[in-house]
Amino acid sequence: MTTARARALSLFAALTCLVPAACTDLPRGAPLQSQVLRDARSETRTFAVYPVTDRFLHYLANWPAPEMDARDRDGHGWIPRTGGTNASVIAAGDAIDLTVWTSDENALLTTPGQRAVNIEGATVSPGGTIFVPYLGAVSVAGSSVETARSGIQRQFEEILPSAQVQLLRTAGRLSSVDVVTGAAQPGRYPLGDGSTTALAVLSEAGGAASGIENPRLRLLRGAQTYTIPLARLYATPSLDTTLRGGDKLVVEPDPRTFVAIGATGSERIIRFPEEEVTALEAIALAGGVDDDRASLNGILVLRDYPAGAVTPEPTRGPDRQRVVFAIDLTSADGTFSANRFLIQSGDVVLATESRVTEIRTITQIVGSTLGLATRVNTF
Repeated sequence: MTTARARALSLFAALTCLVPAACTDLPRGAPLQSQVLRDARSETRTFAVYPVTDRFLHYLANWPAPEMDARDRDGHGWIPRTGGTNASVIAAGDAIDLTVWTSDENALLTTPGQRAVNIEGATVSPGGTIFVPYLGAVSVAGSSVETARSGIQRQFEEILPSAQVQLLRTAGRLSSVDVVTGAAQPGRYPLGDGSTTALAVLSEAGGAASGIENPRLRLLRGAQTYTIPLARLYATPSLDTTLRGGDKLVVEPDPRTFVAIGATGSERIIRFPEEEVTALEAIALAGGVDDDRASLNGILVLRDYPAGAVTPEPTRGPDRQRVVFAIDLTSADGTFSANRFLIQSGDVVLATESRVTEIRTITQIVGSTLGLATRVNTF
């Protein structure tokens, strides 16, 4: 054996002995599972670890919502559909146009030869009345258009026996709904009657605007806010709530997101494309796992829970606020369970790196060093 080759082999042996120590200091694009869970068994640990299995999913179903997910859902729920009337009623703020016809020659409202007079733009007062010449304040709020028209005509007939009255109503603020944004045609839409629903108004506004991912509908009613995914509203007619005058509708993208990092196809913040996203779907949305780097038994989901959720009883909640869910895609139970494990807003989906990657890296470093040493000793 030549002196150069002997030196190279000696160097290879020395570097091989250093591999275990060197592995912890290697640069890498994702941590090892052992690094993330290094303090999992420590008495002073600040997080809890739960393997995602079929048995554990039964426990998880009874746990409270994570802090971020509860905040993104606003905690406002939704209002189911309620009964309404089919009659269109006049309300304060509506504009009333009257046309009064008469055949009397000495009519009070008309000039000689004139048979009709228009009274336009009479706004219904907060007290529910409009001013009509020779009649004074006439109460119309709460009445249908036909009831108000016939009432005004009867009063005119006392002074003009041949009077005929036509009444047109333009809905005001309290008889309409504002579609604020997120629809194809935002604007103010009158409530046709007391049974107009959210989907009816949204349809009139052209539906959700294109480009809104996983749209949800926000209803602003006074100081209250209610939200619901549009897909759920479409699927459940009983949730198509009856609107009130003054309501505001906003169509917006689902604000919930999760973070995908580590040995995934892409590292980024990902919006929820639908109401529910499983762990397997989250991995797919992140571009899958890197075949050359990822550890399939080391997929971790990191999640924060509110302090009130912490309990020593695993059937009721986690024993720490910070929780790591460990998914093993190399087992059938782990894969099936991952397809039922729901990602929550604010979760971090981390694909840890395989130890095979670091061994490959060390081998390449040793091989490169060995080749370099051989070349140096040939001179």
